[in-house]
Amino acid sequence: MMAEKVWIPVLDDGEMHEGNLAAVYPLGINIVLARFMGKVYAFEGKCFHMGCPLASGTLDGAILTCPCHDWRFNIQTGEFLDAAELRLSTYPIRTENGKLLVGLT
Repeated sequence: MMAEKVWIPVLDDGEMHEGNLAAVYPLGINIVLARFMGKVYAFEGKCFHMGCPLASGTLDGAILTCPCHDWRFNIQTGEFLDAAELRLSTYPIRTENGKLLVGLT
């Protein structure tokens, strides 16, 4: 039996501007939000390589560059651009009553 998804409010939608990154911690889980082309994406907040905080990275379109060692990830899929078999965990996100909610299982 699959666990039911719990939707946790994490941020006001109006606070998440185009091209910005925001660290949120629903249920203590480190997640980064990014808005690209009007859509918000949610993904794991630590880089695989030495656990660097991805919320401190730079966003260029849909590509997030880790602040520590320039590892690059696609925020839409979580894919590590230099090794497609590696990817960040991604999370569903929705807007409800002006709030962004992250879906956790």
